[in-house]
Amino acid sequence: MNALTPLTAAWRDTQVDAGLDAPLAVRIHGAVERACTAKARRPLVLHLPGGSFTGGDLDSGLPTARLLAQSGAVVVSLDYPKAPARPFPAALQAAGALLRWLRRARTRLAGAGTALWVAGEEAGANLAAGLALWARDQGLPLAGQVLLSPLLDPSMATASLREAGQGCADCAIARGWVAYLGRQGDHPYAAPLHAARLAHVAPALVAVGADDPLRDEGLAYAQALQAAGVAVQTRRLAGPTGWPWALSRLSSLQAPWVAELRPLLQAFLADGLVRCTPVRRPVRCAGRPEPEAGPSAA
Repeated sequence: MNALTPLTAAWRDTQVDAGLDAPLAVRIHGAVERACTAKARRPLVLHLPGGSFTGGDLDSGLPTARLLAQSGAVVVSLDYPKAPARPFPAALQAAGALLRWLRRARTRLAGAGTALWVAGEEAGANLAAGLALWARDQGLPLAGQVLLSPLLDPSMATASLREAGQGCADCAIARGWVAYLGRQGDHPYAAPLHAARLAHVAPALVAVGADDPLRDEGLAYAQALQAAGVAVQTRRLAGPTGWPWALSRLSSLQAPWVAELRPLLQAFLADGLVRCTPVRRPVRCAGRPEPEAGPSAA
């Protein structure tokens, strides 16, 4: 399988009881809805929007979610808790709880034998990378992680940040890091580029723009993953891309970089779906999930 056919642009907003104190607000794109057959299966992607940890929502995440759906995936976007009111690990705990819920609901949403991916842009890519590390540590299999213009390094000392006039103490990225980290320092789930152990994490597709302020940290993370033996596809898209901010604008889906990125996403998702062994045990297509805890800062 080299490509997946696109899914429609339709979505629905709902709330999910994932066992936390309050339901999670999600937007579901292209669900197969109870198509419990291997023939109907699609990649199932947990998508986390960007917003420098303090902003962003289901609407700002719509362009990336739509791009993933156009690449053939069923996409579940999460409106996760925002800093500074809810610093690390609140967003990651919500994402972990939703990941467990999706594992139980995957047949109903994306077909029998499907697999799970995590994906995000900017701060959402940070959460996706941290979630992939947590999933490895919890023994929860993932087919892959899609990291678009990932925000990974709180030291903010890269050349690409300086070239873009970012990295100063008062820029939005710096303010976001301060709000998100709180007193946690650079916990590996919060700052994946500083993680000492990357082996056995899910295969990754890392994409950055040539003019992207987050270009260098994204490329550095891809290299670190490769050095740890992780299968990584890396793409530096030709500029101008306007990343990461263009990833929150629907009009950007007409930009030239989309034509370069979409087939990469299609192939990455399709190959992962083939690589992952279908679920052998019977899976019910309905039923309320049992609550389980998400990741903690410990």
